[in-house]
Amino acid sequence: MAFEEKIKELLDKRGEAKMGGGQKRIDKQHESGKLTARERIALLLDEGSFEEFDMFVTHRCTNFDMQKQSFLGDGVVTGYGTINGRLVYVFAQDFTVFGGSLSESMAQKICKVMDQAMKVGAPVIGLNDSGGARIQEGCNALAGYAEIFERNILASGVVPQISAIFGPCAGGSVYSPALTDFIFMSKENSYMFLTGPKVVKTVTGEDVSVDKLGGAMVHATKSGVAHFVGDTEEATIEQIRELMGYLPSNNFEEAPHVATDDPVDRMEDSLNHLIPENPNEAYDVKEVIDAIVDDGKFLEVHSKFAPNLVVGFAHMGGMSVGIVANQPKSMAGVLDCNASRKGARFVRFCDAFNIPLVTLVDVPGFLPGTGQEYNGVIVHGAKMLFAYGEATVPKVTVTLRKSYGGAHIVMSCKQLRSDINYAWPMAQIAVMGASGATEVLHGRALKEITDADEKAKFMAEKEKEYNDQFANPYNAAKYGYIDDVIEPRNTRFRVIRALQALQTKKDSLPMKKHSNLPL
Repeated sequence: MAFEEKIKELLDKRGEAKMGGGQKRIDKQHESGKLTARERIALLLDEGSFEEFDMFVTHRCTNFDMQKQSFLGDGVVTGYGTINGRLVYVFAQDFTVFGGSLSESMAQKICKVMDQAMKVGAPVIGLNDSGGARIQEGCNALAGYAEIFERNILASGVVPQISAIFGPCAGGSVYSPALTDFIFMSKENSYMFLTGPKVVKTVTGEDVSVDKLGGAMVHATKSGVAHFVGDTEEATIEQIRELMGYLPSNNFEEAPHVATDDPVDRMEDSLNHLIPENPNEAYDVKEVIDAIVDDGKFLEVHSKFAPNLVVGFAHMGGMSVGIVANQPKSMAGVLDCNASRKGARFVRFCDAFNIPLVTLVDVPGFLPGTGQEYNGVIVHGAKMLFAYGEATVPKVTVTLRKSYGGAHIVMSCKQLRSDINYAWPMAQIAVMGASGATEVLHGRALKEITDADEKAKFMAEKEKEYNDQFANPYNAAKYGYIDDVIEPRNTRFRVIRALQALQTKKDSLPMKKHSNLPL
């Protein structure tokens, strides 16, 4: 064969591989409102940066006459490229080839990019659109999933792992995304579940649609499986690119520093008047966040799940930070099972990847009731407590208003090795609120008072005594639990200065194989 013919053969094969399952199946993919694997990669990565691996891999299955059907690439596009100039590894399942189902060969392709990412210390992004295990390959397909899962586990805390769901993700295939750091779903066409509606109907008698069982909004609002939801695939991919701007490439690097014209010493006078006079009146903690971060830009994580706790990424003085804040606007900012899970997971991610934590506290306590106790609020609250106590990254805490009881401890108090703890002048740090405390402390005296007016007067006097002692931050500051009481409008400046001072912080944990997190 002449040299020119060999070149032509190569180009023909490349062209064939790029067509996936063929034009008809590509057209069908588009008709269903979905992009192809290669179109998704093109949107995700910087233009012209993609370098592909294993374009010519095919499956090796001969069961059920599978040898008669073979496609170059075998249902997944893999390789590496850049996002805003930074190296990432990527795999994108191709639904036009056997419905994106996982074969042994396909698994090996995915494992190869994951292994390479670990070697060089670069993030892994998986774009999922798959019907699950390739049934014709039986246990070989299951072994392929297990190989991927093991790599997800080994890579956890070493390189950031991101999953995006752009179609079906069912059965065993859901576990790879579940093992990664962040899951993105597009609002249309994406779903995740272990068992589909037909099996659910057969086993439990429950009649449920695909969308109600495992659609994007279900996982964004109810289960908490999805961290981000985009209206379209394009919007979802743009969210991934935005998130990457806050993350380091691996656990040995610092997160990227982003230049800003926003002055470090910018004062925000509105914060001096944000907290309502009535301690039971709500306000939006996101107004505080927007006021203190660089350029008012805040990327919220899990925005639709457990809204009583706000978590997300921002830059302060150009530094990436993870922000955790109670939200008085939702359930008065109490902590419950879901908020605790959400907060613990976020704190542990930030700690794994050297991202400082800024905690904004306004918490009246944990949500009471049998529903919470039966669902294990004790263990879920302990997760968040454990996460903060174990974290060795710089930790700056600002108590805005209430900080009561066990919830005070959980929200990065000084004794959990928080480095710098500030409080606003209206902060209240105590075991509980004045009304409840008065009933406990003066219960016997209250029982002896029979006149309603006298009882109300007595309660008011004792509540005032309690408030005089605890409805200010100075009692905690007296013991050094609060490092300084700051004017709200100076919060941005004081937090950034604290983070700058903590950049060289070194903290350690006792020698151990690993901790036993309360799961």
